[in-house]
Amino acid sequence: MGNSRFFLAGVMGWPVLHSRSPKVHNYWLQRHAMAGAYVPLEVKSDGLSSALRALAPLQFSGCNLTIPHKEAALRIVDEVDDTARRIGAINCIIVRPDGSLEGRNNDGFGFVQGVLEGYPYWRPDSGPIVVLGAGGGARAVVVSVADRGAREVRLINRTLARAQALENEFGAPVKALPWESRNAAMADASMLINTTSQGMIGQPALDIALDDLPGTAVVVDIVYIPRETPLLVEAKRRGNPTVNGLGMLLHQARPAFAAWFGVMPEVTPELRHLIEATI
Repeated sequence: MGNSRFFLAGVMGWPVLHSRSPKVHNYWLQRHAMAGAYVPLEVKSDGLSSALRALAPLQFSGCNLTIPHKEAALRIVDEVDDTARRIGAINCIIVRPDGSLEGRNNDGFGFVQGVLEGYPYWRPDSGPIVVLGAGGGARAVVVSVADRGAREVRLINRTLARAQALENEFGAPVKALPWESRNAAMADASMLINTTSQGMIGQPALDIALDDLPGTAVVVDIVYIPRETPLLVEAKRRGNPTVNGLGMLLHQARPAFAAWFGVMPEVTPELRHLIEATI
């Protein structure tokens, strides 16, 4: 290779062979004519610290993290950016020139860009946003919409205490509501977001009625397997704009690629079709 650089990154998790990240990043490496590889790295929890510290000597530019490592890595890396700290998880690690590790979370960026790709007119401050769930996906969504001006986020979870904990942590504009109020809470909403696993293949459909949801409200499901969950099928039947979770998956990868390899890639129709073919 002479003086040319070989770029190397990967995705670390357990298990990780199902991850679509290698297809995404290797597509971009090829598209930008960059010599490199993005590889799956199966690492168990007890080996996470050693694996992360091996990235620099192995000449990795960085890695993505998936379940179950997103939270544990916060305590291992040398620096965590503000967004990742607030979300409480890392999904991207950058190996800096001195070998130290910086942790970031790009899930919120992916969520926002995934919505804007389909609906460029969308504004988080256009009305109340209803978020179902209070796990890691909900944290990323709440931080991202709050940072972009959302004035009211109605956070609804089966266990009210978990939603209340996020309300206490984030403060305004988050308002925790009991699960029993989920249908009434949609009456004047501008957006409904499902961050739970309900509706995913192998999981029961989300127990919700959309009768009170305005027809202009955007309905988002961060699940992407299947591409159309029962929630999105029903929303589309009613005429609501809908967004599935594939855009979030694809767009969250863009700033990671840029940080590692110096090029901000685009989500092309070809890439979308390539990943859709695996679902």
